[in-house]
Amino acid sequence: MAELNGKPVTLHDLESLALTNYGHFTSMRMEDGTVRGLSLHLDRLQRDCRIVFGVELDRERTLSYIRQVAHGVTGVVGLRVTVFDPGIDMGRPSDAKDPHILVNLRPGGGMPPPLAAKTFTFTRDTAQVKHIGLYPQLRIRRDAQLAGFDDAVFVEPDGRVSEGGTWNLGFVDRDGTVIWPEAPVLPGTTMLLLQSLDAPKQITAPVRLADIPNMAAAFATNVTIGVRSVSALDDVRFPPDHPVLAVLRSAYAGIPGERL
Repeated sequence: MAELNGKPVTLHDLESLALTNYGHFTSMRMEDGTVRGLSLHLDRLQRDCRIVFGVELDRERTLSYIRQVAHGVTGVVGLRVTVFDPGIDMGRPSDAKDPHILVNLRPGGGMPPPLAAKTFTFTRDTAQVKHIGLYPQLRIRRDAQLAGFDDAVFVEPDGRVSEGGTWNLGFVDRDGTVIWPEAPVLPGTTMLLLQSLDAPKQITAPVRLADIPNMAAAFATNVTIGVRSVSALDDVRFPPDHPVLAVLRSAYAGIPGERL
């Protein structure tokens, strides 16, 4: 199911989105009409709209479109909000200042198994924005999978580890402290919610490739997977059942969702 500005979407409506691929989005996990971090998702949409289109997104209007699509839907579903300007001209993207709101639903998934990731030197363009230009990440994810891994982890040219293909990366050190890499990353809503917890102890600090063998555990976070164990980074293996990961999962599950 999908709607554009509160009305059924047509193929013509999506033509510029498919052909120009300029815009931004956020993805949510809706559970019986509630969303963890709903306010953070709306904050992201407003912030990214200023960066991508240079205009202020109408927060309440956007929320009304989300509510309309989600009305009466039960269970666990994925909900994506994409912001784009159907009138964009590839030769004059600076004229695109009329963002439209596309809301669509998809089936919700369960927790996947622990993942093994391969590192690549790469920095996402405008890393702080959840933009729809996913080709570079998917290309590198494909390269990782062809090499026998599940996904990719990005590393800055100076050796700092940053984030996964479409997820934030965290580590647990030998003392049980959660370390979020200090590098250009997308501020994921799941990561932000976890960082708001009182326990376990968490810090943000540079993590370099040379530091990875000294870590006790690693994990991935986004709204689809919550907290997912990382079983390997390159040739470094991690236990998928580290007790700190269980604490994070339990605490995250206890964060109440916001009612739409």
